[in-house]
Amino acid sequence: MEKDTIKTRINTLSENTKGDFGIMTPQHMIEHLTITVKLSYGRIKLPDFEPSEKQLAQKNALLNTAMNFPKGVLAPGIGDNLLDLKYADLDTAKVELLKSIDEYNNHFTSFPEEKTIHPRFGKLNHEEWERFHQKHFDHHLSQFGL
Repeated sequence: MEKDTIKTRINTLSENTKGDFGIMTPQHMIEHLTITVKLSYGRIKLPDFEPSEKQLAQKNALLNTAMNFPKGVLAPGIGDNLLDLKYADLDTAKVELLKSIDEYNNHFTSFPEEKTIHPRFGKLNHEEWERFHQKHFDHHLSQFGL
């Protein structure tokens, strides 16, 4: 994951940036991406599980085709409610996202073969997380025209 590219993309995001779809505010979106990055390198732990056939088909479609991240998909375990904001403001949330990307990159440099739990797809390796993050980040950043 290229931190500098993401930093450039989120640089112009402000509290007043309106989303083209969805219910997230700019800060909710940044914090959502931070949580996902932390999940991907095991900082936030999820219980191990075996994905269903439907989940495996979704994983294959998203990670192994040119399919874009679909609009309207609800984050697993959250539903249609926004989580409480964790950080004091959007700028602090942006800094935390960039820190989490550094930690993610450092983790997979140290443990390149490790698989960690995705809340819908089960265990993913680094390459699969990279493909997921690219589509997930593009989805949410394009939500705000970034």
